[in-house]
Amino acid sequence: MFTRPRSKPRMTPDIDALAAQIRAQQTGDRRILVAIIGAPASGKSHLSDRLYHHLGGDKAGAVVVPMDGFHFDDAILKDRGLLARKGAPDTFDVGGLKRVLLALRDQEDEDIYVPVFDRELELSRGSARVISQHHRIILVEGNYLLLDQAPWDQLGPLFDLSIYLDVAESTLRERLIGRWQGFGFDMDAAITKAETNDLPNARTVITSSKAADITLTNG
Repeated sequence: MFTRPRSKPRMTPDIDALAAQIRAQQTGDRRILVAIIGAPASGKSHLSDRLYHHLGGDKAGAVVVPMDGFHFDDAILKDRGLLARKGAPDTFDVGGLKRVLLALRDQEDEDIYVPVFDRELELSRGSARVISQHHRIILVEGNYLLLDQAPWDQLGPLFDLSIYLDVAESTLRERLIGRWQGFGFDMDAAITKAETNDLPNARTVITSSKAADITLTNG
């Protein structure tokens, strides 16, 4: 059984309420960074997409920056013996992510280019998304944005608001197995993929993350 990190208000996903809380963080036209955190298959990407559209999308100055764009390339992971653990905390360029977050926070009048992970190619495409001066609400989604261990623990103070998705282990397991089956793996292989990598990563997120400003129960 997982133990959940202590957090502040708990609610089921209410997009109107979340959007209102996000907008409340803004003072004038100041850019804000919002972290959306959760274990693998907790629904981070889905929530980020819903919030993006609910906040008015690109025209209204909202944009999503996925943490997955900062995956180390497979060649680096293979050289370090980490390829089988792709997705674990030490398989990401945390320094690169921190530099981008700092630039997004401190260089509001410049275009910032961020990488995006291509799941079909299983690699990150550099400078694949532009964050322009027009973008004032940055939704950053990822597993380890509040992880309370170095070097990830340097990221938390950079966010104006954090939202954590709380999902039961049984639900995560079911979703993860289904995800791998969707990628063409048979049931046994999908179970192995989920139990040897994804679920250990999920436990890391759930047991070692700092408290978020908002916790949502999802599923």
